[in-house]
Amino acid sequence: MRAPATTLARTNTAFTGAARSATSAGQETGWQRFFHPTSVGAVLLAAAVALGTWAGIERPRTVPNYDGSVAGLAFSPYHAGENGISGPGPTDTQIASDLKIAAGMADRIRTYSVRGTLADIPKLAAHLPLSVTLGGFLSPKRAEDATELSRLVAVANANHNVDRVMVGNETLLRGDLSTAELIRDIAQVKKSVHVPVSTAEPYFIWLRHPELVRAVDFITVHLLPYWEGVPERDALRVVMQQYDTLQATYPGKKIVIGEIGWPSNGVDIGGAVASRVNQARFLRGFFNIARARGLDYFVMEAFDQPWKTSFEGRAAGYWGMFNMGRHAKWAMTGPVRENPDYAPWALGGAALAALVALGLLSRRPDIRFEGKLIFATLLQGFFGAMAAMLMTMAATYLSFVPALVWVVLAAFQGLLLFLLTADSFELAETIFGRVMKRRPNVLPSFDTANLPKVSLHLPICNEPPEMVIETLRGLAALDYPDYEVLVIDNNTTDPSLWRPVEAACARLGAKFRFFHLGKFPGYKAGALNFGLRETAPDAQIIGVLDSDYIVSPDWLRCMVPHFTDAKVGFVQSPQDYRDNDGSFFKRAMFWEYAGFFKLGMVTRNERNAIIQHGTMTLVRRTALAANGGWPDYTICEDAALGLDLFKAGWHSVYSDQSFGRGVMPDDFAAFRKQRFRWAYGAMQIFRRNMGALLNPFDKRLTLGQKWHFVTGWLPWVGDALGLGFLALGLVWSALLTAFPRTFEFPVCLFMLPSIGLFVFKVAQILALYAARVRCSMQDRGLAALAGLALSHGIGLAVWKGLVVKTAPFLRTPKMANAPALVQGLVMARQELTLLALSWAALLGVGISHAWATPESRLWCAVLFVQSLPYLASVTVSILAARQDTATNPGILPAPLPALSFADMRLAAGD
Repeated sequence: MRAPATTLARTNTAFTGAARSATSAGQETGWQRFFHPTSVGAVLLAAAVALGTWAGIERPRTVPNYDGSVAGLAFSPYHAGENGISGPGPTDTQIASDLKIAAGMADRIRTYSVRGTLADIPKLAAHLPLSVTLGGFLSPKRAEDATELSRLVAVANANHNVDRVMVGNETLLRGDLSTAELIRDIAQVKKSVHVPVSTAEPYFIWLRHPELVRAVDFITVHLLPYWEGVPERDALRVVMQQYDTLQATYPGKKIVIGEIGWPSNGVDIGGAVASRVNQARFLRGFFNIARARGLDYFVMEAFDQPWKTSFEGRAAGYWGMFNMGRHAKWAMTGPVRENPDYAPWALGGAALAALVALGLLSRRPDIRFEGKLIFATLLQGFFGAMAAMLMTMAATYLSFVPALVWVVLAAFQGLLLFLLTADSFELAETIFGRVMKRRPNVLPSFDTANLPKVSLHLPICNEPPEMVIETLRGLAALDYPDYEVLVIDNNTTDPSLWRPVEAACARLGAKFRFFHLGKFPGYKAGALNFGLRETAPDAQIIGVLDSDYIVSPDWLRCMVPHFTDAKVGFVQSPQDYRDNDGSFFKRAMFWEYAGFFKLGMVTRNERNAIIQHGTMTLVRRTALAANGGWPDYTICEDAALGLDLFKAGWHSVYSDQSFGRGVMPDDFAAFRKQRFRWAYGAMQIFRRNMGALLNPFDKRLTLGQKWHFVTGWLPWVGDALGLGFLALGLVWSALLTAFPRTFEFPVCLFMLPSIGLFVFKVAQILALYAARVRCSMQDRGLAALAGLALSHGIGLAVWKGLVVKTAPFLRTPKMANAPALVQGLVMARQELTLLALSWAALLGVGISHAWATPESRLWCAVLFVQSLPYLASVTVSILAARQDTATNPGILPAPLPALSFADMRLAAGD
């Protein structure tokens, strides 16, 4: 009996009905969608919050005022590209310009050497006027020291504005000379000049060496509490205690503070935080104390000297009261901002985030206001963090190699920003989208005369025959008028595996044909292409399913009618599983798989961008033939075919209704191997199709298709980068542990995003599952755990896929015996090793730095976050071995209905 003419139309009502419900949105122009009122409102509100947050963080800080002059400045006149170690020094013109700046602030300067043009400083300073405490630098190279001291004496005697002479600077602290050698040099100079002579050392050196005190005319002490890890709030009290202790120990001896200051940038040391505000607060406070007590001092220092960072650490370049551009970092009165030039960065980040938000929201104006607001706020946070990082880079003195490292890190942060933007948009449109334009209404069709013949292909290789036979029985029960089943066995050498399947096909009748190919090239794609050549001439649709799938009898009646639309090239229904036995491992896998098919594929379908997978898929034969069959350059021939069909202009249909269920991997090794194959194949596909995916002028793919394929694979690239960052982090941690005094932590802004990404991804998964996947909270956690456990294997696959052209097809074993506990640990041996190394590095860094600074604690937090995927891998591997049952059974999948023909007609309302 012929079904009513309305039957086929009813099958596709979701396309027309949903499109009709979105008519008003579809009729809007591009600019109207871009400036949609609710989108603009959400974006402006989020931008206002972001700018307010910037203003709050960068608000002016109250600092004690100082209205006098500075007694003295440590003066090193090196400019960008110059240093005090090698190469040409500053010119007399540069020195004269710097002296003029110093004279506007202080009455006296202190120098450190008379090498090269530095010997000209007293002469150039004479007319300003500036008094000069002239310094000569000493080192273990005694011949060079003799030349330096000879010149020191000559310059001191030739310039009347030299009022004191310094023989060496922190010579004993560095261990360059013995105390006796230094005293001899001091005595030699004292005989030759007519001004007081001293040397400069930290206060504890003077306390240990009274003989040195007797050798000098006055004590020159360095009081630099930052290097001792003293918090800024206690620093003035500590330095004055040190000064008073020194004065009490050597009463009657004049004391000059040769260096006192605080860096405006650098790593934290204990409680000492290097910042512009702390520098201003410390120095202004000291200036007031010094004036009240009549102290003689030199500020460390006049101008920033980035060349010192190579041997003293990052903070060494930021002690100047003026930056390298010779601009004052702060005034002597009034509040101080940490980043006074923050406004352009804040406005730029907020504006760019707003434009990106409006651009993406213009693609989905139907998203509810709260979703738009959440999305716009997330983007403001992400772009604001990127702007802060770039602002920090712009304010940091970088030589070529560090600059290159920062640029690479910034590029990775940019990739991270793109990934977070894509994930945020998926979150907004999945949870808060109101219109589904392409969600098919799946109902069985009974228009027997117009249902085309289907050829179902079942490739097998070394599969358990009883499992395959069970699949064949399910296919034999299909309620469809005209179909055939081709079983293609390739590369199976054991006859006991394939002969029972051959016999089962013979028993099932003429619809079932069996082919044993023996050793055959091309893996699964090769077998499928062979089946394509053997397909019945009148078959119009090619179907593929895995050897373990038991299908619903109404599969073909529900899905084949979508080919009525001549634009449809392939039709897909989800992978689903029937062996969720309630164990933690099986449940974790089941719900991890479900997330992709209930979330990602549904969203992709809205832009005709689903990923074809090689089971429960139906393909138009003419489209497949025009493509030259199944692609054999990749081990993921199914996803490659789907992308090829999209490039050829075909449309797809995806229904999230399950029509068949298979079995999941039995152990963690098989689970990881399966995902490795998918990720490796994805990289093969990406390499082959890079132009179509990334070239904006290549129009074979729509913008939405490019977006989903690139952003869909990007998290896997993130896993690969995570593997690289872990390796880098372990090396960095080893250096931090071995050289805690000299090797520095990365800038915090480079460490925070990895923690933020992890927190966001976990929150996103839980939110998406709560909205669209019907499972318990425990199952959501298990799904997140399972996904995290695959990170290492995916990372390896991506690196290999981007570098190696070919790899063996890794078949996922099914229905194998579960491993023992020890075997489970062995399966995760790589992850277990990296987990142990990560935790060892964490403890090494924490102990060697006494968990004292924010950088050390943050670095340890980064190491812990980086270790979590490996902890997850070991945990899932153990769960797979033990097969413990979940305490909360939650929601298990119901068995697929086995509807009779009459039942299906009744369901269709016929």
